[in-house]
Amino acid sequence: MVSESPTPRGGRDRPAPDRPEPLSPLVDAHTHLDACGATDADGVRAALDRAASVGVGRVVTVADDLAAARFAVQAAHWDDRVYAAVALHPTRAGALDADARTELEKLAADPRVVAVGETGLDYYWLDRLDGCADVESQAESFRWHIDLAKRLGKPLMIHNRDADHDLLAVLLDEGAPETVIFHCFSSDATMAQQCADEGYYLSFSGTVSFRNAHDLHEAAKLVPAELILVETDAPFLTPHPFRGAPNEPYCLPYTVRALAALRECPAETLAAVTTANAERVYTI
Repeated sequence: MVSESPTPRGGRDRPAPDRPEPLSPLVDAHTHLDACGATDADGVRAALDRAASVGVGRVVTVADDLAAARFAVQAAHWDDRVYAAVALHPTRAGALDADARTELEKLAADPRVVAVGETGLDYYWLDRLDGCADVESQAESFRWHIDLAKRLGKPLMIHNRDADHDLLAVLLDEGAPETVIFHCFSSDATMAQQCADEGYYLSFSGTVSFRNAHDLHEAAKLVPAELILVETDAPFLTPHPFRGAPNEPYCLPYTVRALAALRECPAETLAAVTTANAERVYTI
């Protein structure tokens, strides 16, 4: 996942943010309920109840390894407000052996799975994370996940970090699925325009509220409304002014209001538009 750490199950020192003023309807297009601390049906239900109390009625919980993929599918069956996406994160691409491919194909075919992801390329962690998959392994894994999404007719959910050019090149070479989602979009306006020209969806997280994210702010302003999604990527990337605190789906209204302010539109309008986009993208 695009996060402050490649090991999302770490804690945070700051207390959890207060619940925001409700904003409805909202869909959290990308979160990690297991990394938020949910381990069973009761934990999933509690997280969704907190989210629902502020207008976040549905979430897509996303896998970055096989254990998370199994959990995501379970969670989506435990609570009908939860949908799943499954894949191996690019930094873990080296684990995509024959057994992993077989299991991911089975999990991805589950009717509660609404996307193949998160997959893509992550060059940031290449020299920073012990055991990070190399560029060749990442590209091979990405190509396999693209093919899987096309075979299943499901959206492809992309993780991209410091790999704009190569990632677009792989998509062009392989032929993109009908629906492509750039989760936690964090590139500049040039990349945003290239994605928009291809009809790719851009999902914005709490990073769009960060005061120093000037390039991202410019990108967020130019994306057509019909191509925007919103997400938490919880438990990380908690929106301003709560950076460093644990994130959860209930925090999504903070991000939506920040994005609406950048785009100079009412938050209620953006909530309605992004929810309609999520319903169309994920067929939920």
